[in-house]
Amino acid sequence: MNNASKRTVGKAEEIGGKIKGAVGNLIGNKHMQAEGKAKELEGDAKQAAAKAAERAKGGVEELAGKAKKLVGGVIDNEQMELEGKAKELKGEARQAGNR
Repeated sequence: MNNASKRTVGKAEEIGGKIKGAVGNLIGNKHMQAEGKAKELEGDAKQAAAKAAERAKGGVEELAGKAKKLVGGVIDNEQMELEGKAKELKGEARQAGNR
């Protein structure tokens, strides 16, 4: 399962937990409220883990792009420099999108 899917599953669990907790509150069932809160927190944790994994991938991608850009500059290969810069920016964007 990819990280986008993990985030979606986490969001669904979070929402499901909120609903269960609200129903438990409405009917005065403390056990149901607690189960709902636990499920909500579990969903939050899954989303946070997926975001962290994407940030890590973005960091690696950014560093690889910087290295490629540097090598391209050293060997005077403009195409390689541009590809490296593009990869660097893609990694930065991946990190920024998962904060």
